Amino acid sequence: MYYPVSSILIEFLILSILDKQDSYGYEISQTIKLAADIKESTLYPILKKLEKAGYVTTYQQEYLGRKRKYYTISPAGRDHIPFLEEEWTNYKRTIDGIIEGSLRK
Repeated sequence: MYYPVSSILIEFLILSILDKQDSYGYEISQTIKLAADIKESTLYPILKKLEKAGYVTTYQQEYLGRKRKYYTISPAGRDHIPFLEEEWTNYKRTIDGIIEGSLRK
């Protein structure tokens, strides 16, 4: 079962993936699809947004005779991860509290 995910969570997942190693779009999408049902048409605008924000950079590398666009995390992207991680932790804590019944309005 897949729950809908926000673009900010996808950004967090992308930066987390790229923090471990450089990757290309299809590979990133396949990793994210382990947790969320996203389409490439959703992924690429988010990658472009991260690039415009300076969180990722790109380079071309040949693979089996074709050029493949790779994404790499920038220092600004690495610096942004703790903020996204804290946001995720707070969100998860809130969801868990509602499910467990310990959080009520």
